[in-house]
Amino acid sequence: MPEGDTVFRAAERLRTGLAGKTLTRSDFRVPRYATVDLVGDLVEEVASYGKHLFIRTDRVSVHTHLKMEGVWRVFHRGQRWTKPPVTARLVLANDEVEAVGFSLGKVQVLARADEHTVIDHLGPDLLGPNWDPAEALRRLTAHPRRAVGLALLDQRNLAGIGNIYRSEICFLRRVHPTTPIGEIPDLPALVDEAHRVLGKAAHQPPWRPMVYARTRRPCPRCGTAIASQPLGEDDPGDRVSQRERGIYFCPRCQPRP
Repeated sequence: MPEGDTVFRAAERLRTGLAGKTLTRSDFRVPRYATVDLVGDLVEEVASYGKHLFIRTDRVSVHTHLKMEGVWRVFHRGQRWTKPPVTARLVLANDEVEAVGFSLGKVQVLARADEHTVIDHLGPDLLGPNWDPAEALRRLTAHPRRAVGLALLDQRNLAGIGNIYRSEICFLRRVHPTTPIGEIPDLPALVDEAHRVLGKAAHQPPWRPMVYARTRRPCPRCGTAIASQPLGEDDPGDRVSQRERGIYFCPRCQPRP
């Protein structure tokens, strides 16, 4: 699943192509919004919050979430799309570019005043201008017995981390992912690490994983074979793959609690 850094960079690309320009085409390929027409609207700004992306016009906010397979691409007018047209769920264009959202997990058109309703439950945005580490700590410590690998993935604690970065953050702090939040000796340092890692991934891509998806390959610190195990919520309806739920760690650098 795309993580906060991916959404942050998507917002940057869309901002460059759309912000300050008037839409000459809008095509919502989602039944609920099929009749929505934003032609003539001025795109005022594009912003992200965690894994959520907002394209704000002078009238509405278009909210999208990539979920598992979604991606935003920006094409110069007349340029051939690089993904099958049948997977396009939203097209927004001006005289210069077409912004196409392929396989988007969620598309909503909201009144600007209602935009907050989709993010009010989230923790602080790790890549946002108002990042608040104290609030992130408050939310994490509210459940001291919860495994850190689960707590980091919970967007209600801090917004933007997915499966890749929860593995990387735990590795960098030498914390086993099943360690309860209340047993981590320096939780503020772990929160700061999360902010640093996601910021570097967003502003200095690409991030090269040290442990994620590197099962049985040598640990970059000690050479021990990287291990992995499923670590997801106990939800029988969860259809996310074991690779997506799995977390990666060094058995030597990150001893079990």
